[in-house]
Amino acid sequence: MPAGRASRKGGASAAAAGWRRPPSAARTKPRRCYSDFDRFPFQKGFPLSVTLSFRARLEAEVRELEEELHLRLPKQIKEAREHGDLSENAEYEAAKERQNYVAVRLAQLKGRLADLSMVSMDNIPADRVSLGSQVAVVDLDTDEEFRYELVVSEDVDAAAGKVSTGSPIGRALMGARVGDEVSVHTPLGEREFEIRELRTIHDRDSS
Repeated sequence: MPAGRASRKGGASAAAAGWRRPPSAARTKPRRCYSDFDRFPFQKGFPLSVTLSFRARLEAEVRELEEELHLRLPKQIKEAREHGDLSENAEYEAAKERQNYVAVRLAQLKGRLADLSMVSMDNIPADRVSLGSQVAVVDLDTDEEFRYELVVSEDVDAAAGKVSTGSPIGRALMGARVGDEVSVHTPLGEREFEIRELRTIHDRDSS
Protein backbone atom coordinates (compact mmCIF):
# COMPACT_ATOMS: atom_id res chain seq x y z
CA MET A 1 0.00 0.00 0.00
CA PRO A 2 1.52 3.37 -0.98
CA ALA A 3 3.04 5.55 1.74
CA GLY A 4 1.21 8.74 0.88
CA ARG A 5 -1.30 10.30 -1.44
CA ALA A 6 -0.46 12.19 -4.58
CA SER A 7 -1.62 15.73 -5.22
CA ARG A 8 -4.69 16.48 -7.30
CA LYS A 9 -2.57 17.88 -10.12
CA GLY A 10 -2.94 15.88 -13.32
CA GLY A 11 -5.73 13.70 -12.01
CA ALA A 12 -7.75 13.75 -15.22
CA SER A 13 -4.86 12.65 -17.42
CA ALA A 14 -3.93 9.83 -15.08
CA ALA A 15 -7.15 8.00 -15.78
CA ALA A 16 -8.09 9.47 -19.12
CA ALA A 17 -8.47 6.01 -20.60
CA GLY A 18 -11.29 5.08 -18.26
CA TRP A 19 -14.88 6.08 -17.69
CA ARG A 20 -15.64 8.66 -15.04
CA ARG A 21 -18.84 10.21 -13.79
CA PRO A 22 -19.33 13.99 -14.14
CA PRO A 23 -17.51 16.14 -11.54
CA SER A 24 -20.81 17.60 -10.31
CA ALA A 25 -22.10 14.12 -9.54
CA ALA A 26 -18.84 13.25 -7.81
CA ARG A 27 -19.36 16.16 -5.41
CA THR A 28 -22.98 15.41 -4.59
CA LYS A 29 -22.99 11.61 -4.38
CA PRO A 30 -21.06 9.44 -1.93
CA ARG A 31 -18.49 7.00 -3.16
CA ARG A 32 -19.89 3.56 -3.75
CA CYS A 33 -18.79 0.15 -4.87
CA TYR A 34 -19.86 -1.07 -8.28
CA SER A 35 -22.32 -3.89 -7.76
CA ASP A 36 -23.87 -3.49 -11.19
CA PHE A 37 -21.13 -4.69 -13.49
CA ASP A 38 -23.76 -5.23 -16.16
CA ARG A 39 -23.12 -1.56 -16.86
CA PHE A 40 -19.87 -2.65 -18.45
CA PRO A 41 -20.58 -2.73 -22.18
CA PHE A 42 -17.87 -5.30 -22.80
CA GLN A 43 -18.37 -8.05 -20.27
CA LYS A 44 -20.42 -10.50 -22.35
CA GLY A 45 -19.17 -13.37 -24.48
CA PHE A 46 -15.70 -13.26 -23.00
CA PRO A 47 -14.52 -16.85 -22.24
CA LEU A 48 -10.82 -16.73 -23.16
CA SER A 49 -11.62 -14.77 -26.31
CA VAL A 50 -9.24 -12.22 -24.85
CA THR A 51 -6.48 -14.40 -26.30
CA LEU A 52 -8.18 -16.74 -28.75
CA SER A 53 -9.57 -14.05 -31.05
CA PHE A 54 -6.19 -12.30 -31.27
CA ARG A 55 -4.39 -15.57 -31.77
CA ALA A 56 -6.68 -16.39 -34.69
CA ARG A 57 -6.07 -12.97 -36.24
CA LEU A 58 -2.32 -13.25 -35.81
CA GLU A 59 -2.29 -16.76 -37.25
CA ALA A 60 -4.22 -15.52 -40.28
CA GLU A 61 -1.69 -12.71 -40.80
CA VAL A 62 1.17 -15.19 -40.45
CA ARG A 63 -0.33 -17.40 -43.16
CA GLU A 64 -0.81 -14.44 -45.48
CA LEU A 65 2.72 -13.12 -44.95
CA GLU A 66 4.30 -16.55 -45.36
CA GLU A 67 2.56 -16.93 -48.70
CA GLU A 68 3.80 -13.50 -49.72
CA LEU A 69 7.35 -14.18 -48.53
CA HIS A 70 7.73 -17.62 -50.07
CA LEU A 71 5.57 -17.35 -53.19
CA ARG A 72 4.64 -13.88 -54.37
CA LEU A 73 7.76 -11.92 -53.49
CA PRO A 74 10.25 -14.38 -55.05
CA LYS A 75 8.22 -14.19 -58.25
CA GLN A 76 8.24 -10.38 -58.16
CA ILE A 77 11.98 -10.30 -57.52
CA LYS A 78 12.65 -12.72 -60.36
CA GLU A 79 10.54 -10.64 -62.77
CA ALA A 80 12.27 -7.43 -61.66
CA ARG A 81 15.71 -8.94 -62.25
CA GLU A 82 14.73 -9.67 -65.82
CA HIS A 83 14.28 -5.94 -66.42
CA GLY A 84 18.01 -5.32 -66.50
CA ASP A 85 20.47 -3.29 -64.37
CA LEU A 86 19.57 -3.88 -60.71
CA SER A 87 21.32 -0.66 -59.56
CA GLU A 88 18.59 1.40 -61.25
CA ASN A 89 15.73 -1.05 -60.91
CA ALA A 90 13.09 0.50 -58.64
CA GLU A 91 10.83 -2.54 -58.83
CA TYR A 92 13.62 -4.80 -57.66
CA GLU A 93 14.54 -2.49 -54.75
CA ALA A 94 10.90 -2.20 -53.68
CA ALA A 95 10.42 -5.96 -53.72
CA LYS A 96 13.61 -6.54 -51.71
CA GLU A 97 12.59 -3.94 -49.13
CA ARG A 98 9.18 -5.56 -48.86
CA GLN A 99 10.84 -8.96 -48.47
CA ASN A 100 12.93 -7.69 -45.55
CA TYR A 101 9.90 -6.09 -43.89
CA VAL A 102 7.78 -9.23 -44.22
CA ALA A 103 10.54 -11.39 -42.74
CA VAL A 104 10.85 -9.09 -39.71
CA ARG A 105 7.09 -8.88 -39.26
CA LEU A 106 6.76 -12.65 -39.41
CA ALA A 107 9.37 -13.04 -36.68
CA GLN A 108 7.46 -10.57 -34.50
CA LEU A 109 4.14 -12.28 -35.05
CA LYS A 110 5.51 -15.73 -34.30
CA GLY A 111 7.07 -14.42 -31.11
CA ARG A 112 3.76 -12.89 -30.07
CA LEU A 113 1.95 -16.15 -30.81
CA ALA A 114 4.44 -17.97 -28.61
CA ASP A 115 3.64 -15.53 -25.79
CA LEU A 116 -0.10 -15.98 -26.22
CA SER A 117 0.23 -19.74 -26.19
CA MET A 118 1.42 -19.45 -22.58
CA VAL A 119 -1.83 -17.81 -21.46
CA SER A 120 -4.25 -20.20 -19.78
CA MET A 121 -7.02 -19.99 -17.22
CA ASP A 122 -4.81 -21.93 -14.80
CA ASN A 123 -2.26 -19.11 -14.80
CA ILE A 124 -4.79 -16.36 -14.07
CA PRO A 125 -5.68 -15.75 -10.40
CA ALA A 126 -9.35 -15.84 -9.40
CA ASP A 127 -9.17 -13.22 -6.64
CA ARG A 128 -6.72 -10.62 -7.94
CA VAL A 129 -6.53 -8.27 -10.90
CA SER A 130 -5.02 -9.93 -13.94
CA LEU A 131 -5.50 -10.28 -17.69
CA GLY A 132 -9.19 -10.08 -18.55
CA SER A 133 -10.23 -8.43 -15.29
CA GLN A 134 -12.73 -5.58 -15.09
CA VAL A 135 -11.94 -3.22 -12.25
CA ALA A 136 -13.84 -0.35 -10.64
CA VAL A 137 -11.54 2.11 -8.86
CA VAL A 138 -11.86 5.42 -7.02
CA ASP A 139 -9.32 8.24 -7.22
CA LEU A 140 -8.51 8.91 -3.57
CA ASP A 141 -7.79 12.60 -4.21
CA THR A 142 -10.72 13.58 -6.43
CA ASP A 143 -13.28 10.93 -5.41
CA GLU A 144 -13.87 10.20 -9.11
CA GLU A 145 -14.77 6.68 -10.15
CA PHE A 146 -13.21 4.91 -13.11
CA ARG A 147 -13.52 1.49 -14.67
CA TYR A 148 -10.99 -0.45 -16.66
CA GLU A 149 -10.65 -3.75 -18.45
CA LEU A 150 -7.17 -5.27 -18.65
CA VAL A 151 -6.49 -6.67 -22.10
CA VAL A 152 -3.68 -7.80 -24.35
CA SER A 153 -1.95 -5.01 -26.22
CA GLU A 154 -3.73 -5.79 -29.50
CA ASP A 155 -7.12 -5.00 -27.95
CA VAL A 156 -6.30 -1.67 -26.29
CA ASP A 157 -9.11 0.85 -26.66
CA ALA A 158 -8.59 3.89 -24.45
CA ALA A 159 -12.03 5.33 -25.15
CA ALA A 160 -13.68 2.11 -23.94
CA GLY A 161 -11.46 1.82 -20.85
CA LYS A 162 -9.54 -1.16 -22.24
CA VAL A 163 -5.94 -0.83 -21.08
CA SER A 164 -2.95 -3.07 -21.61
CA THR A 165 -1.57 -5.08 -18.72
CA GLY A 166 1.74 -3.41 -19.54
CA SER A 167 0.45 0.17 -19.37
CA PRO A 168 1.10 2.30 -16.24
CA ILE A 169 -2.45 1.79 -14.92
CA GLY A 170 -2.36 -1.87 -15.93
CA ARG A 171 0.93 -2.55 -14.14
CA ALA A 172 -0.33 -0.78 -11.02
CA LEU A 173 -3.57 -2.78 -10.93
CA MET A 174 -2.06 -6.20 -11.67
CA GLY A 175 -2.16 -8.43 -8.60
CA ALA A 176 -4.33 -6.06 -6.54
CA ARG A 177 -7.39 -7.16 -4.57
CA VAL A 178 -10.59 -5.37 -3.61
CA GLY A 179 -9.75 -2.77 -0.96
CA ASP A 180 -6.12 -2.37 -2.03
CA GLU A 181 -4.74 1.06 -2.84
CA VAL A 182 -2.38 1.38 -5.80
CA SER A 183 -0.14 4.17 -7.04
CA VAL A 184 -0.01 5.05 -10.72
CA HIS A 185 2.97 6.97 -12.03
CA THR A 186 2.11 9.47 -14.76
CA PRO A 187 4.06 12.27 -16.50
CA LEU A 188 2.13 14.76 -14.36
CA GLY A 189 2.68 13.03 -11.05
CA GLU A 190 1.58 10.09 -8.97
CA ARG A 191 -2.08 9.17 -8.46
CA GLU A 192 -3.62 6.84 -5.92
CA PHE A 193 -6.62 4.62 -6.54
CA GLU A 194 -8.59 2.22 -4.36
CA ILE A 195 -9.92 -1.01 -5.85
CA ARG A 196 -13.67 -0.93 -5.17
CA GLU A 197 -14.86 -3.99 -7.06
CA LEU A 198 -13.35 -6.65 -9.28
CA ARG A 199 -14.66 -9.09 -11.86
CA THR A 200 -11.98 -11.53 -13.02
CA ILE A 201 -11.95 -13.63 -16.17
CA HIS A 202 -13.09 -16.57 -14.05
CA ASP A 203 -16.18 -14.69 -12.88
CA ARG A 204 -17.04 -13.70 -16.42
CA ASP A 205 -16.36 -17.14 -17.84
CA SER A 206 -18.82 -18.71 -15.38
CA SER A 207 -21.56 -16.06 -15.76
